[in-house]
Order: sequence, then C-alpha cells, then structure tokens
Amino acid sequence: MDRLANLTTMHIGGPARTLIHATTESELITAVRTADASGEAVLILGGGSNLLISDDGFVGTVIRIETTGNTYEIDACSGGTLTVAAGDDWDGFVAFTLDKGLANLECLSGIPGTVGGAPIQNIGAYGHEVSEVIARVRAFDRVNDCISTFAAADCEFGYRTSKFKVERERWVILDVTFQLRRGESSLPIQYQELATALGVTVGDRAPVESVRTAVLKLRAEKGMLVNQTDAIWSAGSFFINPVLSPEIAATLPDAAPKWVQPDGRIKTSAAWLMENAGVQKGDRIAGAQISTRHVLAISNSGDATATDLVALAKAARDKVFTKFGITLEAEVQLVGLSLD
Repeated sequence: MDRLANLTTMHIGGPARTLIHATTESELITAVRTADASGEAVLILGGGSNLLISDDGFVGTVIRIETTGNTYEIDACSGGTLTVAAGDDWDGFVAFTLDKGLANLECLSGIPGTVGGAPIQNIGAYGHEVSEVIARVRAFDRVNDCISTFAAADCEFGYRTSKFKVERERWVILDVTFQLRRGESSLPIQYQELATALGVTVGDRAPVESVRTAVLKLRAEKGMLVNQTDAIWSAGSFFINPVLSPEIAATLPDAAPKWVQPDGRIKTSAAWLMENAGVQKGDRIAGAQISTRHVLAISNSGDATATDLVALAKAARDKVFTKFGITLEAEVQLVGLSLD
C-alpha cells in the first residue's frame, strides 16, 4: 500500500488502502462517483500542504487531483480572466500571472498547494486573500451527482474558510476562474514586515515583481518554501489567527497585535499568543518540533509521527488557553486525528 507520507509536506501519514491519481476531470469525477457508490470513505488530496494524516493511514480511497492546464483572456481595459484546473501548482500559477503582466496575486506567492485548494481554505498572506480575485468556482457535487458553478458571492468566503471547507465532504473543486488587474503595481502593502522588506510605508504600492521577490524571501527565511533545500517539514501555519469579539480582544495586553475586521471583530496573532504563553521555538515532543524559525510551524524534525505532532500542538494550545483563555483552531486538516 502507498504511504501517504510521500504525498504530504509534513512527510507524515500511514498507508492508503486505495490511491488513485486523477489526471483529467473525467477521471476525477469517475473516481469519486465509483468510490461513493461503493460506500468507501474518500479523501480528496491536492498538494498535501495543509494536511496531517494519522499514522494508521486512511482506510478507504484517496483520490489525488493532478489535473492541469488553464485558459485565459487578457484585455487592456478589463484585465485578465483565467480559468485554471484544480491540480495546477499554486505558486506556478502566480508566477504565470506575473509573466503575463497581471497583478493582485503577488502577496500570495510561495504558498504551497494547488489551485483547487486555494478557495477551500481561502488562502491568504500579508493582508490579502484569494477571495479578492476569484470570479467563480466550478465543483462536482457529490450529493446531487452534478457539476455546479458558484459566483464568488456564493462561495461563502470568510477568514480561512468557504462553503467548500464547511461542506468538505460534498464538493470537489474542478477549476477556478480568476479576474486579475493588468499593471506593474501591487495591491496596497498591508503588513509592516513586508513593507519594511520593500522599503515602503504600509498602504503604499510597490512593483509586483519586487513584492513577489520579497514575499518569497520572507517565506524562505521561515523555512516555508516546499522546494527549498532547508525547508521545514510542516504544513505551514498550524493554527489560524483567532478572530475575537471586541470584548475578548480588550482583555489582551496592549502589545498584542489587533487588526479590526470589516464586521467589527478583532483579529490577533496566533504566533504572538503562543510566544507570550511560553511556547518557544525549538520545543519538542519526540520527533515533533516547534520550528526554530517560525513558532506557528509545528514541524516534523525527520522522524516524527502524527501522534507526536498532535501532542505538541495540544501542549501549545493548552498554554495559550491557560494564559489568555483563547482556544486556538487548527488551520491544517486533521485526518483520523483530533486535538480534543
């Protein structure tokens, strides 16, 4: 049986009873239909970058989406409209858009995973989210056995969530259509860390190529680029930045980061909470380690098991709850595992 550790950025995960590589849309839909008809449990796998799988593996059918290709139209006035297969590499797609003279994805450079995973998690970085540029999402409906197309407004996007994440067992992303702006200037720079790297002020714009270069450099310094030789075996940020009511946010120290959200709630930093609750870079349980570069990266030091990772994540979460009364929520998808 195929070990799923070979298909995840954590390099952790037991065997799959059945593993199917779906390279075309028809193969993908057929594989899902067949598994569903047989009553098999199904795990849809993309780039394996936001996933922690049990050491016992997955007793069912794992379907890896490997569809690729895109179509696009670029107009001097309206910008670019690009429809991209779910299995395409995300960062490769970002680089492609910049090569075509398009902007708005530069801050999302270097995020591991596939295009199909982007709307599920509503991926984001440095103050921008993919939902800002998605025009529509096409998905296979496992409940009604049909293909549905969703306008962005119907995807129920929120901070690191979407309709497709809430109903993960129902929807299989087939392709995503993006609407991008033509231009050489980035979106406004929202985070001080990136602004400092670019030598600009928060709120300013910068050349898109410079933003991409700076973002890739920052991610590399944190060991967050999958293909770098000194990359950390992790799923990126293990926990989501909490979004709190104003009342709860007011109980945090003045030094805690606080970003006001459109609905009036306050987002704070999971990394700040962890570090100020006593979680330290380099903390270990067996083969699991809090990255020495980035406290949010709970990583595999080389011989970690899923049990090790969960134990370390629980210990970190407990420290934050004890100190601040806030329960951190996992950003990674846990398969056969739980933090409770």
